[in-house]
Amino acid sequence: MTISPLFEFALLSFISMFTMVNPIGVVPVFTAMTAKLSPRESHRVARKAAFTGTAILVAFALTGQWIFRFFSISVDSLRVVGGVIFFFMGYEMLQARLTRTQFDDETTHEYINDISITPLGIPIICGPGAITTAILLMNESRSMAEQGIVLGVILGIMLLTYLLLIGAKQVTHVIGENGNKVMLRLMGLIVMVIAVEFFFAGLTPIVRKMLNIR
Repeated sequence: MTISPLFEFALLSFISMFTMVNPIGVVPVFTAMTAKLSPRESHRVARKAAFTGTAILVAFALTGQWIFRFFSISVDSLRVVGGVIFFFMGYEMLQARLTRTQFDDETTHEYINDISITPLGIPIICGPGAITTAILLMNESRSMAEQGIVLGVILGIMLLTYLLLIGAKQVTHVIGENGNKVMLRLMGLIVMVIAVEFFFAGLTPIVRKMLNIR
């Protein structure tokens, strides 16, 4: 029994995008950053963060190549910047704290709007890897059906991410405060490792180009 080419493309798209977005890995960061918020306010953060990630991924999938050419932006530069942001974020997580959880200097409404876009929407949910994957998958689409599959996969994974985030509070109650701190430190270490990989994956081609090394 042969597998349909469209099914193969859909499976490839889903696995690639799921790996890059990593909805499960977003949960510890979201939990830490919304620890002082009520369940209703946490749901607002989750909704806005998921919407931000969806809007950015769809926008880059549809216009990514044009935007990169217009502003002369390279994917490698995006990886370097994403790596730096991820590293500092991972360091804060490793200390079982996040700088963005400063709650005294801004109202709850401002705080929710602030963290929903950055860093949750960008770059945690929608990072350089996810943006690059969305652009590449759309470029590899050879028909309207395949383009629809890419957009459908993006929407599906963002919906899954949203559902995981609104259930994050229940997970926190189960594992307790100490368990949450342990998980946060562990994820901080993983995020820092990912940051180093991102940074050097973007820096290496730039240095090679500067030194004319092939």
